[in-house]
Amino acid sequence: MDPVLLVAERGGVMRVRDALDAGVASSALKRAKKQNLLIRPSNGWIALPGADPALRAAAELGVVISCVTRAQRAGLWTFGSDTFHVAAEPHHRLPRSTVAHVHWSRAVVPRPPGALEDGIENALVLIAQCQPFEQALVVWESALRVGLISLELMRRLPLGERARRVLQAAQPFADSGLETIVVPRLRWLKLPLRRQVVIAGRPVDVLIGDRLVLQIDGGHHVGPQRDADNVHDAQLKLLGYHVIRVSYRQIVDSWPAVHDLIAIAVAQGLHLARA
Repeated sequence: MDPVLLVAERGGVMRVRDALDAGVASSALKRAKKQNLLIRPSNGWIALPGADPALRAAAELGVVISCVTRAQRAGLWTFGSDTFHVAAEPHHRLPRSTVAHVHWSRAVVPRPPGALEDGIENALVLIAQCQPFEQALVVWESALRVGLISLELMRRLPLGERARRVLQAAQPFADSGLETIVVPRLRWLKLPLRRQVVIAGRPVDVLIGDRLVLQIDGGHHVGPQRDADNVHDAQLKLLGYHVIRVSYRQIVDSWPAVHDLIAIAVAQGLHLARA
């Protein structure tokens, strides 16, 4: 068996033991390394020279990619992080020069030998411990929305207090992470807050009460998308709805101003159905 092809099939980085178990001859491994077709990130590991740097780093450190870094790599909604988050079993020794954010914890779901990326359930548990509640909730709901986890499965796991709190609040209905943030922040209104209700043929982000619609623009709301949004806003107004449209930056950086817009609209009764 060609060791280079095998390593490529396994994501570019794998354990020597797994390569040997798959039928690769020791002599073939030595030859591939001598020809610089394979490199050794650390003792017991082999990799393609152009392999994913994050996977190579995990192999070098003897850890798994986890927490928000794992979520980002899975394409989940996060607020970004420049720090490399990894997980390691308690008592695992790392080089003193390690610059990653290391989560020293036992996995809720056992990690298979040779894994370099954590299971999404383990990553979400660490996110609940590591990130502010709202940001953790965004990632959990993103995972629910794309089907990477289920509420039923997560409820059966031995979760800690912070993960349990996120789990209790999580719902799989948000179209974006911004909705996840907005709805808990508006619960003080003590009004119905419904996400992704279809009105005039399209879902709205948040329906407050009976008639107040909050639409949240992401980075893709430009060009034809913007035109379609404007048409939908006009249709909503003709049906008697009041529309407040805000941007990502307003939600993240200027929430008090958004809060005031909504509060004033509610004070005027714009959330009520007219007789």
